[in-house]
Amino acid sequence: MRIIARRTLTRFVESLAGHKDQRAVKAALDAWFHEVAEADWKTPVDVMKKYATASIVSSDRVVFNIKGNDYRLVTAIDYRRQVVFIKWLGTHAHYDKIDVKTVKYESQTN
Repeated sequence: MRIIARRTLTRFVESLAGHKDQRAVKAALDAWFHEVAEADWKTPVDVMKKYATASIVSSDRVVFNIKGNDYRLVTAIDYRRQVVFIKWLGTHAHYDKIDVKTVKYESQTN
């Protein structure tokens, strides 16, 4: 699968500078990235075979647990084109405040 965009993951990890979870989150996101990059998913069922705790929200929207369930990664998957779009990444507490079906990535400028 092609993942758009890894920079989103990198920026999120950088935003955790000084946070006790930074290394663990980086390791978890790196592992997720490499596993998904090697995947060949045709349907949501294929995703669930590898990630049983993922939440299938709609035919293309999938939420992954990162670092246990401390962080959530919302994606949109185009199975036909083999592309995973990162839509949102944050803590589980912040996840509870978003509409997972419509949320989209917005660049943070700090």
